[in-house]
Parts: sequence; structure tokens; C-alpha cells
Amino acid sequence: MTRTTVVLADDHHILRQGLRALLEAEEGFAVIGEEADGLKVVDMVDRLRPDVLMLDVMMPGLNGLEITRQIVQRGFKTRIVILSMHANETYVREALRNGAAGYVLKDANPAEMLQAVREVHAGRRYLSGSLSERAIEAYAHHAQDAPADLYETLTPREREILQLAAESSSIGEIATRLGISPRTVETHRENLMRKLGLQSQTALIRYALRRGILPLED
Repeated sequence: MTRTTVVLADDHHILRQGLRALLEAEEGFAVIGEEADGLKVVDMVDRLRPDVLMLDVMMPGLNGLEITRQIVQRGFKTRIVILSMHANETYVREALRNGAAGYVLKDANPAEMLQAVREVHAGRRYLSGSLSERAIEAYAHHAQDAPADLYETLTPREREILQLAAESSSIGEIATRLGISPRTVETHRENLMRKLGLQSQTALIRYALRRGILPLED
């Protein structure tokens, strides 16, 4: 029997442990990797090439929406299921716009989690719970037709630095995380601030919250 290979990306160990137990108790699934750091997820997918990636929307270092975008842009065949605490339209729309095949709320029951993996592996979309089939099409249509915003002008490196800066990492910390020089970080930060029209760290954080890069305040 052909196995569906899965990578789990979430910074909560207990959730990953629970998902692994759920999937491995079901015939036909194999969890072949786990990751807690958003900056390492794309490389893991590149290395392991799983059938499905179950990905937390709010990963530290690099959020799930941007991870999804990078994986799709690189042409990987891995299908992505976004895991989220939020039913907020902003997250759902951006997930579909960036190429996710599924969006599942973390409070979904085990049967729904398994169904989501099966559906996306079969080439279909899956949205959790109250998000209806008609909503899938509406979100996808909106995602395709929505005009590009200034965020789309940022390079992948600038997006990484934007999130790390919004998480209040220092220039030195960002340089260490990304393996580049502090001066290079400063240059990228200046460029992204200019592109987005941001004048301060406070404005950067507010932008990250509004754009869904950091968790929206309840």
C-alpha cells in the first residue's frame, strides 16, 4: 500500500506529538519529519519532498503564509494544509492566495484532520468546519483577483527580515539566524521600510499585525 508522507511544522511540541500519533495510528500515513522553526521548513520540504505539509500559520522566524508562498514558487509538489487558531478571513484568503490546498482550525476533531490530509493529497481543497464549499470558491476567487499590495514588492530575504524585526529581534540576532552580516541586515531592513513606507519600529509592528505576519490581537 502506498503511504502518504507528511511533514509537521508547528512550534508547539505537544500539537506535533498529537498529530504524529493521530496520523501514524491510521493505515497509509507516515510522518517523515517535524520542524518548529519557520526559517527551516522550506529546506526540510526541499530535502524530504513530503506529499503533504501540515503547517502552523504562525511559525516563529517565518510565518506559514510566507512559507507556503516560497514552497509553491519553488515548484515543489507538496500539498499544504494550514493549521490555525483563527477563522479570520484574512488568514484564509492569504493562505489560498499563496497556494495552500487546505485550511484547518486547530480545534478540529481527529476525523477532520485526517480528512483534510486525504482531500489535499487527492488534489482537492479543504477548508475546516463552518467554512463551506461555496466559501472555498469565494475565497479562491477573491485571492486570485485581489490586487497586489506593497508586500508583494519585497524579496524573500526582506520578508524574512520583516518578520524577525517585527518579533523584536535585534540586528545582530537577525544576522545570526540568517547567516548574513549585520550590515546586510541593515540594508535589507532599510529597503523594506522604504518600500512599505514605514518610518519606525512601531509602524513596522503595526504593519506586521495588520498584514497577518504576526498574530492578530483578539
